[in-house]
Amino acid sequence: MGTEGRRKFDKEFKVETVRLIIEGGRKLSEVARNFDIHENVLRKWKQQYQDDRFGAFPGKGNLKPDEGEYRKLLKENADLKEERDILKKALAIFSKHQK
Repeated sequence: MGTEGRRKFDKEFKVETVRLIIEGGRKLSEVARNFDIHENVLRKWKQQYQDDRFGAFPGKGNLKPDEGEYRKLLKENADLKEERDILKKALAIFSKHQK
């Protein structure tokens, strides 16, 4: 029984493998066989590359630049809403004490 885990491929390998198929005119099945990679994996890589050539394969834990910016803006928005709510409560408390 093998204790092999999943193989990991870096971005450069994925890009070059997909380019063999797209630009090199090689068949997906041939490339899959040569590199011992399942055809479905190569199809997925090819689709990701065609959908977003420069943002494909960002790596584990990394986001595409626009996704990172989007998450940053969401967090900033949540922080601002929290600060606003705190100020509203403080205003209500101080307004009661002035009467």
